[in-house]
Amino acid sequence: MFKQRLLSGIVLVIVALIFIIHGGNLLLAVLGIISLIGLHELYRVFKIEKSLPGLFGYLATVVFYLNLAFGFIPDNMMFVMALLILCMCSFVFCYPKYHANQIIAAFFGVFYVSIMLSCIYQTRSLPGGRYLVWLIFLCSWGCDTCAYCVGMLFGKHKMTPKLSPKKSVEGAVGGVIGAAVLTIIYGFIFKGSMDADNQYILMMAVISAAGALLSMVGDLAASAVKRNFDIKDYGKLIPGHGGILDRFDSVIFTAPVIFYLSAYLIQ
Repeated sequence: MFKQRLLSGIVLVIVALIFIIHGGNLLLAVLGIISLIGLHELYRVFKIEKSLPGLFGYLATVVFYLNLAFGFIPDNMMFVMALLILCMCSFVFCYPKYHANQIIAAFFGVFYVSIMLSCIYQTRSLPGGRYLVWLIFLCSWGCDTCAYCVGMLFGKHKMTPKLSPKKSVEGAVGGVIGAAVLTIIYGFIFKGSMDADNQYILMMAVISAAGALLSMVGDLAASAVKRNFDIKDYGKLIPGHGGILDRFDSVIFTAPVIFYLSAYLIQ
């Protein structure tokens, strides 16, 4: 199991390197596909993966990603309201086929999975984004690894005993600090390429620490949904890891944090 998980992790890193370094529409297309798969996994939990509300969610994802590429929708609120109206129409005209919770899930899923994951592409598109985008993974996967190691060595106080008994406060602190340290190391390695000074690297570390803190919430939020519905994994797409949502649960939260903090604090 560990060997399978390790090999899958290495493949994921290689794939991420290829597409993120390339950037542009290729990265956008790949993220669109990943979002559709993740959305399908979430909709399967609510049993709407083959339903009309689910179809509206898939279509909204496609439209959103096409809009990122071509910008044909001038007002984001227009997109939000159109999706809400379509979801409610399916609720009303198909009543009582769908429960209100399923309609809410159809609407929520587009934002939780598709739009939040798109922030990887949006971060990559920022000035200096070819370097800043890696903070998303440093403060999600890096935090996860550091938190696990520190928690195994020093963990005594349970962070969320009912939701995730193995996670500790010490591990959480270690994860946040670890993500910041990894970012500082990363910053100094690429300092010349980024044309960055020490203050810029320090700000990157602060942003990573904030992202790491939220990455744990993302991880626990995905776990909470699984516990509510008594499922082990969202899917089986990635050997040893589960589905897209099992592997990207923390990235979903860190991507928008890194995007907006990078856009407003260090641009």
